Amino acid sequence: MSYIEKKYNNKIRGIFDNLSTLDKDLLGELSKKSVKNVNDIAILCSQFNKNVNLILKKYYPEIKDMKYKLQIKSILKFYYDLIYILTDLVRNVENYQKIDQEYYNKLIRFINDKVRLISGKYKDICAQELTAFYDQNTRDNLEKILIEKIKSKDRQFFTYGSLEEEIKKIGRLSGANSVIIMVADELSKEEIETAQSLILFNIEELVGFKELDKIGVEIKKFLESKDYICVIKHDTLITDAKLLPD
Repeated sequence: MSYIEKKYNNKIRGIFDNLSTLDKDLLGELSKKSVKNVNDIAILCSQFNKNVNLILKKYYPEIKDMKYKLQIKSILKFYYDLIYILTDLVRNVENYQKIDQEYYNKLIRFINDKVRLISGKYKDICAQELTAFYDQNTRDNLEKILIEKIKSKDRQFFTYGSLEEEIKKIGRLSGANSVIIMVADELSKEEIETAQSLILFNIEELVGFKELDKIGVEIKKFLESKDYICVIKHDTLITDAKLLPD
């Protein structure tokens, strides 16, 4: 591991320590099992989001060692789902002003089960994603597909840049601070059986969830214009478009 990788890996570890502190704060709020503290939960959700964004945008791209990439990606995967669930909780409170107690219990169990989930479920998912992306045969096949698209001058996919570039441009123009493309996991296939990709979009200073909705809708409109199937799940868009992951 190079000097810069070691330095950035240490930075990431420091952020993960901060996230663990936020875990404890969140458990304290969830244990109240009351809709009255939804604003405090929303603030914590925003802080989780901000920390994850910092890793993704500044530090993770510099990590090349596969061992550390897998460790970091597995932990991030846990926090993607946590942010998604918290967003859903806040939205339900806004809509119904009442939450079943078991909803809080399941979320508390999810957080308490963090270590096992990261070392098991999330590690397995991320190992498959990284293998698919870095396997030479897979990369060669992806390159052949891109070359064929360019040769055919298919303007449906290459309006100004690649499909991935257009998606990220639309996301940023709609207000996203970051747009991350990932390989779809098994949970995604419960939404779309033929799911191929996940598009994660974040806002650094999240005030309301309407901003996230707007970003998802704009990306969805674009992909549907290309005849792809899409489903929006708060800060994530699931699609059957086979995109190059970051």
